[in-house]
This record gives sequence, C-alpha cells and structure tokens, in this order.
Amino acid sequence: MYAIVEMAGQQFKVAKDQKVYVHRLQEEEGKKVTFDKVLLLEDGGNVTIGAPVIEGAAVEAKVVKHLKGDKVIVFKKKRRKGYQKKNGHRQYLTEIVVEGIVAKGAKKAAPAKAKEEAKPAAEPKAEKKAAAPKKEAPKATEDLSSKTVAELKEMAKAKEISGYSSMKKAELIEALSK
Repeated sequence: MYAIVEMAGQQFKVAKDQKVYVHRLQEEEGKKVTFDKVLLLEDGGNVTIGAPVIEGAAVEAKVVKHLKGDKVIVFKKKRRKGYQKKNGHRQYLTEIVVEGIVAKGAKKAAPAKAKEEAKPAAEPKAEKKAAAPKKEAPKATEDLSSKTVAELKEMAKAKEISGYSSMKKAELIEALSK
C-alpha cells in the first residue's frame, strides 16, 4: 500500500515505515502529524485517484527530528567581465516516519477549524466601526496637536472653515480653536 500525498508544499510517494525528509514543519520532535491532502491511494492493485484530493484519506506520521540539508553552492560568473559570486545554502528540513495510511474515516486537520473560528471574530469589528458616529467638532478639552493633518482638515471641513486645504498644521489648530 502506498499513497501520493502533499506535505509542506511538495508531493511525496510514501509507504508505511518510510522515512521522508520534508521542508521544516512547525511541530516539535516526537509529535504525530496527519496529512489529509492525499492525491492518490494504491491498495493491492486497487488505485483511487482524488479530484483533487481523496475525501477521508490521510497519512499519519511522526516527527523524528529537525535538521539542515547538505550545502548547495550557488556560483555565478560572467566571463570576461570580472563578475563572480559564490553563495551557499542549507535547507531546513524535518525528518518524519510514516506510521500509517488511512483510506477512509480520517478527520480533517485542526487548522481548518481554526480558520472557521477566526471568521466570526472579525465580523464584530466591522459592526463596531459602522455603529460608531463620526466626530464633527472637537471638544475644548481635546488636544489638537496630537491629531494628524488629515484629521484636522476633516474637522475644518465639518466646521465649514474656508481655505483649509492650503493651511499648515499650526494654522489648522489655530482656526479650529477659535
């Protein structure tokens, strides 16, 4: 039995008890990880292809350790120009061991639930902004010097002060305090 699964932005052909090196995952060493983006599943000659993924299928794995890959040398040169650049790179990797492939009955990953919970939290902010009335005139106790020029111009427009668009900040504060 093997599966083609998407892990950390890459596709891998995995089987039970196989070691795989993937781009760095956020999980700690020793934790179990479930990948639910299974694209193809083969079980004893019976091949199932997802469109784009197979619903209910998942690959369960355990994070063994985090490490860095081999150094890759990047050398750039333009002949007869005296241009040479040498650079190196080591990719951050995570070593995982596939513990099992579940064909049916796997649950969705937790991040999808977190996204659903985040949406209702964003809506009350929009309601608060719509419910709050706009300030038209400054109060005498309010410090106008802490306001931005754009806010002062808006307040001058609300008070119907002429020529506010060409005024500087000090002139706006003086005109509004009258």
